[in-house]
Amino acid sequence: MAGFNKVILMGNLTRNPELRYTPSGTPVASFGLAVSRRFKQGEDLKEEVCFVDIVVFGKQAEHCGQYLSKGNGAIVEGRLQQRRWETEDGQKRSKHEVVAQTVTFMPKRQDGGAGAGGAEPPVHDELGYDADEQA
Repeated sequence: MAGFNKVILMGNLTRNPELRYTPSGTPVASFGLAVSRRFKQGEDLKEEVCFVDIVVFGKQAEHCGQYLSKGNGAIVEGRLQQRRWETEDGQKRSKHEVVAQTVTFMPKRQDGGAGAGGAEPPVHDELGYDADEQA
């Protein structure tokens, strides 16, 4: 059976993009993205943050290196990939990252508020349902 691998994330950069080039000259940018989720647990409002490594190739990589910086918001669409390698002392390592197909730059925050459009992200309960739907 064929698989399906699609990831869509919206968050803020945790570091400036690092732009480099492969030996054949292909641009490659990598950066971290913090994706937060708010939810209600009982009467308390909680927040959980997931940190994801992103890698992007080609012209899009150059644009990311030129226009994005730490703290900027971005929407990343791509696929999940696992990289495996062996260290110099023979230890096996692996890492999951998102290989971006598109990176959409979010507008800069004007008021230091909730983000694009000033809208707060939805609050979910511990099962993932909108808190407003529970009432």
